[in-house]
Amino acid sequence: MEPAILVITLACGLLVSRVGLPPLIGYLVAGFVLFMFGIEESSLPLLEQLANLGVTLLLFAIGLKLDLRSLFKAEVWAGAGIHLMGSMLFFVPLLKLLGILGLSQLTGLGWEQLSLLAFALGFSSTVFAVKVLEDKGDMQTLYGRVAIGILIMQDIFAVAFLTISKGDIPSIWALALLLLPLAKPLIYKAFDRVGHGELLVLFGLVMALVVGAWLFEAVGLKPDLGALIIGILLAGHPKSSELAKSLFYFKELFLVAFFLTIGLNGLPTLEDVALAGILVAVIPLKIALFFYLLTRFKLRSRTAMLASFSLGNYSEFGLIVAAVAAHKGWLPPQWLIIIAVALSISFLLAAPLNNAVGALYQKFNARLRQMERYPLHPEDRPIAIGNPRFMIIGMGRIGAGAYDELRAKFGDEILGIEHKRELVSHHLNYGRSVVQGDAADIDFWEKLDNADGLELVLLAMPHHGGNLFAVEQLRKRGYSGKISAIVQYSEDIPSLKEAGAHSVYNLYEAAGAGFVEHVTSELLFFSQQAEAEREAKTVI
Repeated sequence: MEPAILVITLACGLLVSRVGLPPLIGYLVAGFVLFMFGIEESSLPLLEQLANLGVTLLLFAIGLKLDLRSLFKAEVWAGAGIHLMGSMLFFVPLLKLLGILGLSQLTGLGWEQLSLLAFALGFSSTVFAVKVLEDKGDMQTLYGRVAIGILIMQDIFAVAFLTISKGDIPSIWALALLLLPLAKPLIYKAFDRVGHGELLVLFGLVMALVVGAWLFEAVGLKPDLGALIIGILLAGHPKSSELAKSLFYFKELFLVAFFLTIGLNGLPTLEDVALAGILVAVIPLKIALFFYLLTRFKLRSRTAMLASFSLGNYSEFGLIVAAVAAHKGWLPPQWLIIIAVALSISFLLAAPLNNAVGALYQKFNARLRQMERYPLHPEDRPIAIGNPRFMIIGMGRIGAGAYDELRAKFGDEILGIEHKRELVSHHLNYGRSVVQGDAADIDFWEKLDNADGLELVLLAMPHHGGNLFAVEQLRKRGYSGKISAIVQYSEDIPSLKEAGAHSVYNLYEAAGAGFVEHVTSELLFFSQQAEAEREAKTVI
């Protein structure tokens, strides 16, 4: 049956991804299909081991990307904590009421079990939010960073639960793990020497599964906690991002096994689907609570709304918590299926809602702004730009190169706009005049001061949609100067010119032309130098 398992899983994943949803929904469906064919989790012990590896590598990857400083912001740690408590205070009475009304899945459950369910339902999906943010190119925007920070805090809460759920008293040797930071120089030295190929992948697996999971389990602690802590230990290394990318497909492949095991627990009944539908129906309240909290932390209404909608779903970590609770006998296994169905439906609804959030904000803009609290968050305040002659939007490699070329010819009458905070700091250190702002954000343009002396705007953002939006906003604001833009694909040129861009350059063609110009100028220089030497010898 092993070939059939792979084929069915692949087919379900492909079908789901074709409609723009995360493939993990397909893997859950594949588990249900396999169960219909008489395959149960107990008959596939290897699958359970792979599922555990997937969860371990997931936590290791989270640790690798974790900037501890980002978690100390009030909107992140307090927002995540208050929201989780608020969700539990809402879900526990709701579930109790549904049980009183006669839903068999909730009848007879005690307050402790209801609290466990409420805890699992309080999480939002890291997988879904990261996919949405990456597709939009918004990972480094303020709302993206806030959403990811809240998700990481939720993941930490889940790991704390997983650690406590182990139930065993740790060994006295667990105290020795406090010395791990002292081994950091030695670990970093090994990290430096593993290169960039298969040794890097092997190094990551050893750190996650041996130094992290096995070592922590050996002293009586939860192995998943060890993977997370070792990931955090490695997060400061320059190659941590490369390691996370190298292990990405291992993690994703093993997580397929986890989602399959959920489906192999049994098929949902009509009552299960109905209860899952009720749980999905309350997600708007979950979004509303996020929005309320984030505006209390003085984020703009648009920032709060975008972050809230990114978090408006149920989580694969909720499934992990429920799976542990079911394994321990704290929850009926049936609840794994109910949460899996609620998770899938929440993704089905969250995908179109996240695409429509911009239009929703425009429609209710005036009302939503009434929720804002002043003074606004330091990163969400109006943008003062002075009166530059040239503006470059998107200060990546192309934008930085254009900035330096313009400065060499025209002096310091240039301003760069960049949405990534770390890039802004980098440019300021190099003496470039750059301010932080997201030109794909309608409120960026509303916050932007006028610059009457502006003659040229260069659009160097990586996404065509962002550049097109910027051209439209510049024209709406009455800007009459020149606009130039960079595109990756030639088919994007007409739409930019129709919107009002004066000149548009293909990134690769322009790079090729620049390369040839550089090479030919060098060849011309060397040939002139050689000719001068020959003439000098002739004179002698």
